[in-house]
Amino acid sequence: MKERKVSNETIRRLALYLRCLRKLLKSNINIVSSNQISDTLNVSSEQFRKDLSYFGSLGKRGVGYRVDTLIRHLEKIFGIDEECNIIVVGAGKLGSALVAYPGFMNFNFRIVAAFDIDRKKIGRVWEGVKIESIDRISDIVKKHKVHLAMLTVPAESAQIIAEKLVKCGIKGILNFAPVNLELPESVSLLNVDMATELMTLRYLSGKPCRG
Repeated sequence: MKERKVSNETIRRLALYLRCLRKLLKSNINIVSSNQISDTLNVSSEQFRKDLSYFGSLGKRGVGYRVDTLIRHLEKIFGIDEECNIIVVGAGKLGSALVAYPGFMNFNFRIVAAFDIDRKKIGRVWEGVKIESIDRISDIVKKHKVHLAMLTVPAESAQIIAEKLVKCGIKGILNFAPVNLELPESVSLLNVDMATELMTLRYLSGKPCRG
């Protein structure tokens, strides 16, 4: 994986494969073919095999893939074969919703703390997660060996907070603030702009939202 450049699109498809394989395992399906994956996810069998080929030979021609083995391999690729600690910065409505979302644990992500500047929120416990002062980010990141953060602060403060996260040792940020962040190339950044996605969906649907 370090020797060959893997595109973001490939990584996103691998995540879809993992989710699909877990569903198959729950349905007591132990062997799967590339054609079955193709039919389920609308991805060509050739694309599926190519995506997996970045990480070695994982199946047998004419036999298929052992679902449990492929799941373990993909989990190792993503680094979620072990628990991964993350933090949420910004304990507003969106940040609180993320803290409460139970699906993260299904993929071994554990939110260890949330942060805010509102003194009325600091010290409260939400869904088992304590809301800390933003001044304590560095201490908690080091204590829990956190490398990933979800950023849900207002746009005007996102750049400053993101820079603070980088200085604390955060290596990856999932940014929900509607602003383009300028960060070192060594830091992985993904943006989630829900308003933009809705506008895109509105255009693609071609149907009026009123009446």
